[in-house]
Amino acid sequence: MIRQRLTEHCFELGPIRPPSEAYSLLIRATRNCPWNRCQFCPVYKGQKFELRPAEDVISDIETAKAIADEIRELAWKMGYGGRLRDVAATVYNGYQHNAGIRNVALWLWADGESAFLQDANTLIMKTYDLVKVVSFLRQTFPELTRITSYARSKTAAKKSLEELKQLEDAGLSRLHIGLESGSDVVLSYMEKGVTSEEHIMGGRKVKEAGISLCEYVMPGLGGRKMSSDHVIGTAMVLNEINPDYIRLRSLYVRPGVPLWSKVEDGDFELQTEDEVVEEIGKLIEKLEVTSHLKSDHILNLLPEIDGKFPEAKSACLHTIKRYLALSSQEKLNFRLGRRAGYYEKLDDIYDAHKYQKVDEAIKRINLENPDSIDEVIQQLKESFI
Repeated sequence: MIRQRLTEHCFELGPIRPPSEAYSLLIRATRNCPWNRCQFCPVYKGQKFELRPAEDVISDIETAKAIADEIRELAWKMGYGGRLRDVAATVYNGYQHNAGIRNVALWLWADGESAFLQDANTLIMKTYDLVKVVSFLRQTFPELTRITSYARSKTAAKKSLEELKQLEDAGLSRLHIGLESGSDVVLSYMEKGVTSEEHIMGGRKVKEAGISLCEYVMPGLGGRKMSSDHVIGTAMVLNEINPDYIRLRSLYVRPGVPLWSKVEDGDFELQTEDEVVEEIGKLIEKLEVTSHLKSDHILNLLPEIDGKFPEAKSACLHTIKRYLALSSQEKLNFRLGRRAGYYEKLDDIYDAHKYQKVDEAIKRINLENPDSIDEVIQQLKESFI
């Protein structure tokens, strides 16, 4: 058994990473979030932020390397040579109780080219310590082509350009920043702890240092009252920064997050999915960037809103117009089919077999519990978070 052949190495992992880092080697450099007040965020609540000593992070990198070496050695012993995928998959499935081994196995299965430094704002580390960690990670795994991390705009704005260039020289390839909104009205309401000016300053500085920049935008974050401010401010900030990537992460509010109480008392009114799609269209119309826009999360209704701007701008807007032109019944069918896994893109709705299956599900849901279809869709969305 492979379980008997591997040493039970363990190293620390954080709770989340960006979807685009699904197959990255995860190394926890900090614990939790130093801000942790955002009204919409369900993560890290009740958890104290901690800076991990650089020596502890380096020790975890060494442990990850030992796991990788053992899996590679096992592949040779089993006659697979350098072909790791089958062995890595077996290890991944055989170590349900050891998250570190599973992460390394998944990373090797995906060819092991990227690493992500957790948790919410690794950039807050002292630059000397972070340079040490990134450099050691690069030296230990020379096959890495990308090392990335989350960061906050305010933290990036406070770092000197020289410090950011030191990190780039050490091997830090990309920073993922939660812009969420460029509207100061929305940022203040959501207690984001950053201003539009700081968003711009931090984003520009990251780019000037030569580090790839991915900004996350949250459609729907303004609700119905602040939607216009949200669109105008966000487009303005993105146009000023011109990040390498813009990623859409539609707002989803569930019980337990601070924003939920404002929804319950009527202070914050959620938009419908159709209204959010309209809002994304208005944002795209105002974008004057050369960024790559991506809608790579299941919470986003239309994943094919994707492409390098400005070339892809008209195609993205066309997709939105096509969806909004559907009948109410077709929209409902697509919304449920997308969340239930029948549809991956808008064109899938024209697959007669799939459409019929989803339509049958709608009828069954309405028969069992009339007018509950929206609740079912919400439950499906919550299962993805």
